Amino acid sequence: MSLTLHAQTGGSGTISGKIVTDGKQAVEYATVRLKGTSYGGHTDMQGIYHITAPAGRYSLVVSAVGYKTVEQTVAIEAGVRQKLNVRMKEDAIQLDEVSVVSAGVSRVKNSAYNAVAVDTRDMLNTTKTLSEALAKTPGLKLRESGGVGSDMNLMLDGFSGKHVKIFIDGVPQEGVGSSFGLNNIPVSFADRIEVYKGVVPVGFGTDAIGGVVNIVTNRKRRSWFLDASYSYGSFNTHKSYINFGQTFKNGFTYEINAFQNYSDNSYRVDAPVLDFGSQSIDTKTLYSVKRFNDTYHNEAVVAKFGLTDKSWADRLMFGFTYSHMYKEIQTGVRQKTVYGQKHRHGYSLMPSIEYSKRDLFVKGLSLVATANYNRNSTTNVDTASYRYNWLGERQRTSSPGEQSYLYSRADNDNWNATLNITYRIARMHTLTFNNVFNAFSRDNTSLLYGREDKDPISKDMRKNIAGLSYRLLPSEKWNISLFGKYYRQYVSGPVAVDENASSYVKTSRTIDSWGYGAAGTCFIVDGLQAKLSYEKACRLPTIEEMFGDEDLETGSVLIRPERSDNVNLSLSWSKSFGSHSLYVEGGLVYRDTRDYIQRSIAELSGNREGAYYENYGKVKTTGFNLSARYTMGRWLSIGGNFTRMDVRDNEKIMVGSTSVANPVYKSRMPNVPWQFADADVNFYWHDLLKEGNMLTVTYDNQYLHSFCYYSEGVQAVNLSDYMVPTQFSHNLTLTYSMCRGRYNVSLECRNFTNEKLYDNFSLQKAGRAFYGKVRIYLGR
Repeated sequence: MSLTLHAQTGGSGTISGKIVTDGKQAVEYATVRLKGTSYGGHTDMQGIYHITAPAGRYSLVVSAVGYKTVEQTVAIEAGVRQKLNVRMKEDAIQLDEVSVVSAGVSRVKNSAYNAVAVDTRDMLNTTKTLSEALAKTPGLKLRESGGVGSDMNLMLDGFSGKHVKIFIDGVPQEGVGSSFGLNNIPVSFADRIEVYKGVVPVGFGTDAIGGVVNIVTNRKRRSWFLDASYSYGSFNTHKSYINFGQTFKNGFTYEINAFQNYSDNSYRVDAPVLDFGSQSIDTKTLYSVKRFNDTYHNEAVVAKFGLTDKSWADRLMFGFTYSHMYKEIQTGVRQKTVYGQKHRHGYSLMPSIEYSKRDLFVKGLSLVATANYNRNSTTNVDTASYRYNWLGERQRTSSPGEQSYLYSRADNDNWNATLNITYRIARMHTLTFNNVFNAFSRDNTSLLYGREDKDPISKDMRKNIAGLSYRLLPSEKWNISLFGKYYRQYVSGPVAVDENASSYVKTSRTIDSWGYGAAGTCFIVDGLQAKLSYEKACRLPTIEEMFGDEDLETGSVLIRPERSDNVNLSLSWSKSFGSHSLYVEGGLVYRDTRDYIQRSIAELSGNREGAYYENYGKVKTTGFNLSARYTMGRWLSIGGNFTRMDVRDNEKIMVGSTSVANPVYKSRMPNVPWQFADADVNFYWHDLLKEGNMLTVTYDNQYLHSFCYYSEGVQAVNLSDYMVPTQFSHNLTLTYSMCRGRYNVSLECRNFTNEKLYDNFSLQKAGRAFYGKVRIYLGR
């Protein structure tokens, strides 16, 4: 994306005018600037602006809180004073202005919350998924247990997994099925990705402690469009995507999104091999072996149709989503455990509706409401009468089941509704009310003996989170938000009444809690912005933590919510020097968490493991992250991030005891990366071979410091056996775009130094891999 269009011709000129709304009201304190330059300013109380700059062609950008950003080309002539009025449309759905400060990552500028936006447009021709696109975000670390379709979670400022909530266009994504995990959705699905770190606006109605990732799709009115791509690469990996739609003059709109992923995931790993003769595993001796039971594929289609830009509705859309997945399971929680036939498959059906209207009944009152129902069914199959090792050899066993004799179906019903009402009083005051309701039910059915045996006790959850906030915005220089939240959750399910888990009773409980907080931002001087926020937060247990996955992970309906005090402070500075731009940001994080929910390993018979969730106790998080980026016109972008987060045990007394000292007090929490970094260099060669064509060369890397997946303070354990090693990987991408982005070809080499990469509990990821992609975009 070009940051400036000007070409100085000598002398200066002036452009001035008035910024007004559709109702011809003046827009006060709007930001008016010439893109990619230091020339700009703000409108006065009458909406008037003046800019004097060297003669040339520029891109004029007008932005204001609560309005859609306007951008148009202008020509400034030497010695000439010209007039240009701009009309802006209100945008109640947009949470805050997104101000582009560098290629790829932007600052959600006027928000008092610590938030950034990732622009996906530079990545559309790559094979990246949405989770990989997020890697540019300061303080964020992508964690995966393997290749395509593997379990994935995001770590944000020291919190990972269930601490970080995922939204698509403001709709929570709990219970939607694995096909819609961020590591399965292509980057083309999103227009941008908003990341709110730590304290979260009530507009999301969430109980997240770590933060929120909001996938924002393209909702611009387009006459018609078609975006299609296909890629192929190492380990027999195929990915395809198609998105097409149309908006007619009468406002009728339809859009179809479809994508699929397939991979054998047959990369090599270093693993210990079970000796069937001695029935033992030498964990010190590792063999280079190829994964052989790890095929994954998923298919998904999202269809939407409805009306836009009507007097009674800005947007009324009906949707239907279908997805299917098949996943072979190669390993257990740790890599020494290997399976040869274990797998799962499932599908998801989800109808939905969304409605939005600005100026509903009275001016300044806006409403956004959504509702959906998701039927997700997953079947786990573990019936093989063999035991496998990493060489692919097998030995018949006396009883079926590699992990546990299992052939069962979990039917999940998930209802979700959101309501967001915003009332803007004059220019300075805004009230927001948000309510999110979620109801979940799971029925388990055994299919082992040729008949369906349904468990007599279902697993049920209902939760409601309501929030109210007030924002004072006296000027573009500073604003402050105050908010309160109310949490309520009901959960019921089976609880074992004996140690052998042979008998269960239905147990239920209800949780009520309040939370509150404040967030503020101030521009200390031009270009230097400070943000400070605090929240007394509650994170309710998730479906996975309470009910498990009915296979490798065990949940508990008795698990308690996490409660924490969260503080975030950040400073950011941006400056343009002609065609050069520089952006620097730093942030401090403090979390004091009680009843911390931890995922731990359970040792099972036969050298097998499972995972379970439990409340640990007190955990304290302190740390910082740094980010910097430099851009030179349309040609070069260089940037990177560094994060250090200490997530430490803060329990002085051992959990479960009243007097025994905790031997791991002040130690880092297990299986949590604490220091990591990334950097990238992007070079753009415009009009190569032909006008409108462009070559893009991108180099990026990821660094991860070693961390332990066992409690560091326990001296009786040889910690070297439980370390995830330090890693430094490198990637290279070349993309050639023709006809101004209509036709695109790209080549990628991931991990070109073939670094050995590991993550959760030292599960190994793929080595060097190559991919190619073709993409076509048509439309207007």
